[in-house]
Amino acid sequence: MVTFIFDFLRATVLLWCQMAPYILLGMVIAGILHVAMDKNFVRRQLGEGSIKSILKATLLGVPLPVCSCGVIPLADSLRRDGAHRSSVLAFLVSTPTTGVDSILATYALLGPLYAVFRPLAALVAGITLGLSDYFLAGKDGNTPDATPKPCAHCHEVHRHERTKFKEFLHHSFVEIPADLAKWLIVGVLAGGVITVGIPADIFAHYLTFPWDFAAAIGLGIPLYVCATGSIPIAAALIAKGMSPGAALAFLIAGPATNTVAMAFVWAKLGKRSFYLYLGNIIIIAFVSGFIFNAFWPVLGGRMLHKCGSEMLPLWSEITCGLVLLALVLSGIRKQKSCAIATAD
Repeated sequence: MVTFIFDFLRATVLLWCQMAPYILLGMVIAGILHVAMDKNFVRRQLGEGSIKSILKATLLGVPLPVCSCGVIPLADSLRRDGAHRSSVLAFLVSTPTTGVDSILATYALLGPLYAVFRPLAALVAGITLGLSDYFLAGKDGNTPDATPKPCAHCHEVHRHERTKFKEFLHHSFVEIPADLAKWLIVGVLAGGVITVGIPADIFAHYLTFPWDFAAAIGLGIPLYVCATGSIPIAAALIAKGMSPGAALAFLIAGPATNTVAMAFVWAKLGKRSFYLYLGNIIIIAFVSGFIFNAFWPVLGGRMLHKCGSEMLPLWSEITCGLVLLALVLSGIRKQKSCAIATAD
């Protein structure tokens, strides 16, 4: 039991530090977009609850080089600025699955077929999820968390007096951390439990269809792995005998979500959106992998093993982890102070 607790704490801290640089990057980008695209622009382009707005959100997300954790502050910022829930879901799925950087890395390590199929799968995943939510909810895209909360008043005070730079800093490093603090901690703790509780070599035990697909999707969904970082993992799995289609399923399911992203969808977008989100990822990953296996020999599929993944220096991850922790704790304190002020 002591060993499990130690391994859990170690895995949780490591996961936090690995995610922190990308979450901070997402906060910065979210602040830039918040200042550049005001609420009226977001509501006009992504808030009307239409097929067109879903397509815009998906196409906006596919090329952005943002990982599965960095996209969460962006999605939260769009939601807070009035984007329709269907558009937020489409953006949330299409963005982390691929990006211009991961497309190039995919081509370098896995070959041209993966480099084509992967962004196409991201595009399809975003559109199908957004449309599924749209046709079930219609134009009523307000989420349980979409209306201003009491602490939102604290955010709005003196907003008109800020310069754009001050507004950028406030939105990125005050509003977003305060809004995301609770579920971010919950998601990371859950990720630590999964990391310790699931054997690292479980893929090696399920290498025949459909178990290779089940293992790839089942482990890819809760684990934190970015679009670029998942590429060498997929290459290693193929080298061990996993089918190319199952590896593609992992490349889709892994970056598309993790425990933190699932906590965000559950808390901020509602239970129905959570089930649609999870079901969409599973179906798209499985179907894309199945189709890919059928086309792989016909199109003369081959892989190119040329490069490996590059990790950030440990000191930078630790520094970002401490900065993110400070912002999250500050956000929690701000929420409490706002709640007390509202009660008074």
